[in-house]
Amino acid sequence: MSAVHRAWLLTTALALPITAAAQAPSRVDVPTIPARPEDVATLDGIIAAFYDVISGPAGQPRQWARDRSLYVPGVRFVATGYGPEGEREARPMDHQTFVDGADSALVADGFYETEIHRVTRRVNDIAHVWSTYEMRHTPDGPVFGRGVNSLELYWDGTRWWIAAAVWIDEAPGHPLPPDLLPR
Repeated sequence: MSAVHRAWLLTTALALPITAAAQAPSRVDVPTIPARPEDVATLDGIIAAFYDVISGPAGQPRQWARDRSLYVPGVRFVATGYGPEGEREARPMDHQTFVDGADSALVADGFYETEIHRVTRRVNDIAHVWSTYEMRHTPDGPVFGRGVNSLELYWDGTRWWIAAAVWIDEAPGHPLPPDLLPR
């Protein structure tokens, strides 16, 4: 990320221009910085940072440089969902495309994404994390959406990296499965 990165983010990401002739969103400058050791030392740390970097009140810039430090170079995000006629959609993107498409809405409206459940499957130096989330515009405001992030992670011997993030929001007729919800 995901993101890269979601109900209205998905709409934003899926609506990003597909042709060069379409007008692109404003480019957000994202410097490259070293990762914070506490962000990448553990799976818990990197997942907490994944949610922390995109969350914040209206008017507050997001932590895009910190976000970028969580991912392998060339990470892919895929926003998935359902179009107006119920058709399945997927929008693959790189980190910069995700940032450019999501930044203005996150900053304008305020956005808090909170993990509410996690299922992790680890094999040696790789892990797959299903991370269920809720979305709010304020920390204690009403939940306006929820969904699941599917994250692929890699341990390089010194830190964790997110290699891919795919997400889907809950939608009418497409509820989240019970095994990915808190009990």
